[in-house]
Amino acid sequence: MNRKEINELRRRFRPGRSAVSRVYGCYVNGVGEIVSYIDTPLGRLSEEENEMYLGLLKRVLSGTMGKNLIDVVFTTKQVAEGDEHRLLSDLRSSNLENAEAREIFYQKAVSSLHLGDNGYLLLLASDAYDVPYRGKDDEEQADASENVYRYIVCAVCPIKDPTTALRYFRDANEFHSETTGQTVDNTALGFVFPAFDDRAANLYNALYYVRRPGEVHQEFVDAVFATDAPMMSAEEQREAFHNAMTQSLGDECGFDLLQTVHEQLKERIDQHRKDKDPEPLGLTAREVGDILTSGGVSREKREAFEFACGEHFGENVVLNPENVIDSKRFEILTPEAKISVDPSCSYMVETRIIDGRRYLLIPAGHDVTVNGIPVTELPDAGTVADAASLAVGLAPETDGAADGSGGMEDADSPETADNSDSAADTEAADTSDDAESAKAGETAADTEAENPETAENRDGAASPAAEDDTPPWE
Repeated sequence: MNRKEINELRRRFRPGRSAVSRVYGCYVNGVGEIVSYIDTPLGRLSEEENEMYLGLLKRVLSGTMGKNLIDVVFTTKQVAEGDEHRLLSDLRSSNLENAEAREIFYQKAVSSLHLGDNGYLLLLASDAYDVPYRGKDDEEQADASENVYRYIVCAVCPIKDPTTALRYFRDANEFHSETTGQTVDNTALGFVFPAFDDRAANLYNALYYVRRPGEVHQEFVDAVFATDAPMMSAEEQREAFHNAMTQSLGDECGFDLLQTVHEQLKERIDQHRKDKDPEPLGLTAREVGDILTSGGVSREKREAFEFACGEHFGENVVLNPENVIDSKRFEILTPEAKISVDPSCSYMVETRIIDGRRYLLIPAGHDVTVNGIPVTELPDAGTVADAASLAVGLAPETDGAADGSGGMEDADSPETADNSDSAADTEAADTSDDAESAKAGETAADTEAENPETAENRDGAASPAAEDDTPPWE
């Protein structure tokens, strides 16, 4: 399913447009026992309650493709004779009216899923969508239907602890404490079966939803879908990509190469968004290998990387760039400092050897702050010695100091800590263009540098980096 098809289905979950007439489900307590069953006609509920139920179901069609929304693929054998696929098909064909099939599904789900001590609410609904014909101009013609798309949707919602607050009692004209009781949280996971591909039912696919990309709930996936390959979360994909890079590239996994990979993947992500392509963005291992080659990686190392991708992700893997890099920030970690730069300015960070030591350098303009306080005067960085006194040291260098080049291989040398008085954990704003940078000179980066124009769009750049975001060369 692509974004356009998902949005088309999302519009179905409105009180005025929905064909969902009844909601089934069960309430499961913290020890995995079904406490009560739900069989509720939406027509008997208030408008507010109707919207609440539809809102929980609609959540299953929200989020980012490849992160929150994941394609589940059934094999031909599963479609023909698989028990799991047959159960889902029975639920769909009966419009969920088959009570025996519902009970079997509840038991499968309950036996595999645990969402905390308060339990969860499992909801099921059925819908029949009379798909309107869409002309060459992409305009829908409601009176010219092509087919009827029948599907089921499942939503699993955790139960929240009760909260206590002061409430105003009008009769007594007083405030007293009162508890809200247990409430239903937003949908944590769910699915749509079958998938809505090319605006029609695709019995070989389902769409699976998770609210948190790092929590796939593989036990639930195995029980309900029984797919052959385990489903990887976005975090697991990023970690696997990092491992493939470090294991295969070895000493060729340098700073300049990692800059090139990040920049080119981000360019593809930005272009995909600009084009508003409804299909998910994907790159094969060979296409990523082309990026590595453009960054100077040898043929032998490139082939090793493509093989490692097959080992970590499976054969014929298609990678989602948004899952393997953080396109919102470019972050560098050393034992003494963290530098977080707006990705559009990552080219400004460079490595240089000064007096036999490797340094990270960032050009500093006039708008520099320290702990939020503007710096009125910067030290003169006109000489190499001045620049060295301010730079972030990476490692001692014994060879190649004269040619002014260096990599990142020795970033963990213990001499780094001996030569550094303190670690920087502040942010330095960087808004200078190339011309201003050349005039100001290259000063030290003992701070976190970021572009203030995009800082408000950066998610968590000032917080400590997660383990799987640590650059492979650290």
